[in-house]
Amino acid sequence: MKIHVANHPLLAHKLTVLRDEKTNSPTFRQLTEEIVTLLAYEATREVRTTPVKVKTPVAMADGVELTKPKPVVVPILRAGLGMLEGMVRLMPTAEVGFLGMIRDHETLQPSTYANRLPDDLTGRQCYILDPMLATGGTLIAAINYLLERGAKDITAITILAAPEGIALLEKEFAGKNLPITIVTGALDEKLNEKGYIVPGLGDAGDRLYGVV
Repeated sequence: MKIHVANHPLLAHKLTVLRDEKTNSPTFRQLTEEIVTLLAYEATREVRTTPVKVKTPVAMADGVELTKPKPVVVPILRAGLGMLEGMVRLMPTAEVGFLGMIRDHETLQPSTYANRLPDDLTGRQCYILDPMLATGGTLIAAINYLLERGAKDITAITILAAPEGIALLEKEFAGKNLPITIVTGALDEKLNEKGYIVPGLGDAGDRLYGVV
């Protein structure tokens, strides 16, 4: 498993505004899209492509196109939905599936309540979108869900991550030689007793869409 913490001053600036408790929901949503586009650029460095030739107005040119079957983008509902636009802006031909997962506030354990994905993901590259890698439980469940359906290469894009969540992922997938990559905008200090990332940015879903 590979961990990549993006390092860019523009990303750091946008993350700072995103963290600010005074940032309203419309601004939060816009910043989330922009941050995800920056992270997606890093996350898709190894997206599979096939050589093609195209005719320009001047001559033939060598190029590439995304290999079929196309990658699958999988936002984890509901907060991951706020990351989708930023991802498909960079990779508009990717297919999109959805996973509905919720974390129990008492046990901090995840459970799946919705799934809109192909039953067979054999050989597919998958990109999971989830703003917060906190305890790591939700992301582990999502990765295993995709692996069980044959996904070959999984990259998770998160805005923030906690050391505890990274450690749990490394323990879960240690020695399994699986092509799993985590791309995050920042590695924060720790989790608090409620399982929130510190300093973090609060509840991403609530800040994106309001409390329901």
